[in-house]
Amino acid sequence: MHDNDAPHKHRLLRSVIAAGVALVGLGAVASSALFTDSGTVSSNAFTNGTVVLGLTPATTALTAANMAPGDTQYGTIQVSNNGTLPMRYAATSVATNADGKGLASQVQMTIKAGATTCDAAGFASGTTVYGAGALGTTPAAMALFGDPAVGLQSGDRALAAGTSETLCVKVNLPVGTGNAYQAATTTATFTFAAEQTTNN
Repeated sequence: MHDNDAPHKHRLLRSVIAAGVALVGLGAVASSALFTDSGTVSSNAFTNGTVVLGLTPATTALTAANMAPGDTQYGTIQVSNNGTLPMRYAATSVATNADGKGLASQVQMTIKAGATTCDAAGFASGTTVYGAGALGTTPAAMALFGDPAVGLQSGDRALAAGTSETLCVKVNLPVGTGNAYQAATTTATFTFAAEQTTNN
């Protein structure tokens, strides 16, 4: 082999490399020519459910004027699930003590669900949800039944969507109430808290 053949070999080698690069380029162009298609799935709509607590009446479920020891009063509160999701609810009570006599702790209250009638005759029926306790406390609220904290708690009441239940509230001034409570007054406020039961 002569030295004058070296330039020829170099030219030949460069031609082979160039041809290889050209073939790689052609392969890349050929692979991008595949048939393709695409599609869509539309109208993926989402609507949230609702938790809507209904209370009837909204104010003054029961009142008592000129109560004497031994007197009893009855009143109803209808609790409704006006939302689209099942819910559970709890109730608390806070009472006033403006005159300092503490009547709220003296008055005894009982709450039943499912009583046939909310009076002396019907009160023997139903389920007791708050039994023979104080009307309320002040300044902090006390639990009547259940717990407003999120999650299932002992005493929580469950209602399916679109249903309701009536609570019968009985308030009694014990016959042994002493003279210290004459002309005493108090006002109780019942607060109901509801939450979804789905995934909770």
